[in-house]
Amino acid sequence: MQTGRTVIITGASQGIGATIANSFLDRGYNVVATSRRVTQTSEIKSSEKLVRVDGDIADPATAQRVVDAALAGFGRIDALVNNAGIFVAKPFLDYTLEDYRRLASTNLEGFIHLTQLAVRQMLKQKSGGSIVSITTPLVNHPIAGLNASVAMATKGGIEAMSKNIALEYAKDGIRVNTVAPGVVDTPLHKDNPRDFLNTLSPMPGISAPQEIADAVLFLTEAPRITGEVLNVDGGAHFGKW
Repeated sequence: MQTGRTVIITGASQGIGATIANSFLDRGYNVVATSRRVTQTSEIKSSEKLVRVDGDIADPATAQRVVDAALAGFGRIDALVNNAGIFVAKPFLDYTLEDYRRLASTNLEGFIHLTQLAVRQMLKQKSGGSIVSITTPLVNHPIAGLNASVAMATKGGIEAMSKNIALEYAKDGIRVNTVAPGVVDTPLHKDNPRDFLNTLSPMPGISAPQEIADAVLFLTEAPRITGEVLNVDGGAHFGKW
């Protein structure tokens, strides 16, 4: 499939982000991939439709460089995938102010910087657009023993903002959704016992990165879906099992 559409993907150097980038390239999209060291990764396939931009998404200057690269390389922005994020799990009383600031700068401020710029460009183009952000079912469905309250303040903030932005720009054809993965088979979990990970959803097993990429692609191309949270978690959001 060939397309003239351009997508920006954050946190794209490995794992879910790199899989999302490759999936969009396979669909014929122009892809602008960013992360701190995305130029050094070998997980994203080479393509004339790919532009890489190194930088910390918590820095607003990175967001501006990414948008500038998209417009210089491809002339437009049609979709944004806010995949970059960090996760710190610990008991509530053990969180520090530095933990909060680090989580908020990447998860919340990084979301705001780039999403604002993308929406401004989409409004100029007058042809709608899609924003999909990665959150987690833990926002609304905590798991006993997996303590992540302050981290969820930031991921929950993304979900809340996404729903509000979806309504604010619905008449402009800009759709805003989130994908909430459960446990995904990425390097983040390489040291965690698989037997334990398999217990974190009612469906045994954990998700492959491609499953998350497929969900992102679906929402990006679904013309009448906005303000939704798509859980890809083996049913963990159902509650106790």
